[in-house]
Amino acid sequence: MSSSDFEQAFDSSEPPRSGNKGRSGFGEGPRRWGGPVIGFVVMAVLLLAFITGRGGIVEIEDAQVAVVVNYLNGEVELFEQPGYQIFLPFVKQAFLFDKSPQKFFMQGNEDRSENHVTKLTVRASDGSNLFFEEVEIQYELIPSKAGDVLYDSGPGDSFKLEWIRSFARSILRDEFGKFSATQVADPTVYGTATAEVRAKLNEMLEPHGVKIIQIVTPKPKFDAAYEKAIEDRKLANQEVERMRTKAQQLKQERDRRLASIDAERAVEFEVLKGELEKSRVDADRERVRVERSADAYSRGTVAEGEARRSRLTEEARGMADKARKEAEGLSAKIAALEKQGEVLVRERLAQRLSEMSFELVPYTRDPAPDRVQLEGAEALLEGGK
Repeated sequence: MSSSDFEQAFDSSEPPRSGNKGRSGFGEGPRRWGGPVIGFVVMAVLLLAFITGRGGIVEIEDAQVAVVVNYLNGEVELFEQPGYQIFLPFVKQAFLFDKSPQKFFMQGNEDRSENHVTKLTVRASDGSNLFFEEVEIQYELIPSKAGDVLYDSGPGDSFKLEWIRSFARSILRDEFGKFSATQVADPTVYGTATAEVRAKLNEMLEPHGVKIIQIVTPKPKFDAAYEKAIEDRKLANQEVERMRTKAQQLKQERDRRLASIDAERAVEFEVLKGELEKSRVDADRERVRVERSADAYSRGTVAEGEARRSRLTEEARGMADKARKEAEGLSAKIAALEKQGEVLVRERLAQRLSEMSFELVPYTRDPAPDRVQLEGAEALLEGGK
């Protein structure tokens, strides 16, 4: 009912019939002011209902989740879809929660807000102190557990105030404190520690409807002397790494040169192999030529020998025939000589003697020789002298 309805109700009512004007005037005040007051009260009640989420309608934005609680049966409903949600007013109440990613910082030397506290200091396992200039923890509300968030933390942004702050510092100190200062300075180590912190925080916070998205931890820092020692060690490590890289480069250069030499030797070997193969082919060709020439010479020599043998055979046959004929002639002569006898011998002797020159020296043994004897006549006849 609006305030105008209340005013009409008061205006249409009959005035009192008493004759007392003062009393009648006194009764006209509530009728004149009662309607606006009741309307204002109704409007205030409705506005308060809408402000407190009991008005029966609520607008849910993109980054919000709504929890509607039924006070009659205690049921809880969750709404994540953006837009307007209508429910039974006064009996139910809607609570809106921010589900967008949030950031919690550990930075500086004093607390600035619930989500911005002092920097993180850690005592390493070797007793040295280290700190992080800025640690950023990104977290968000788990929409499906918004009802648990309402019961554990209360309405609105209450879940942002205590949960991260309560657990983050102690868990970060515990995990990073497991390592020595040298180990913590290793990016691999503090990356592993950061992952372990995230896992443990989620294990503790998820039952309360909060999830860690990411933890950003910069390189830890130490006091000046320790920082200098770390820097010196870093430079030494860099020098060692440079020398190792140089050694690796020299090894690669050596391998490259060896490979080049091997390649050159392989080329030379192939060239020599080719030359040897060419020489072998030439030698085989020369061998074939020589063999062919030898075969030709052999055939020629054999043919020549055969021809000469044939010729000599013919000559031998001719000589044999000649000798046979001469022998036959000698045989005939011998036969004739046998027939003629001493006459022929003497003729022959005379013939031989006619061909000889004689030098006579007078010699006498008997002044009156009966005959003359020639000494050595037979030798002369045989020697032709």
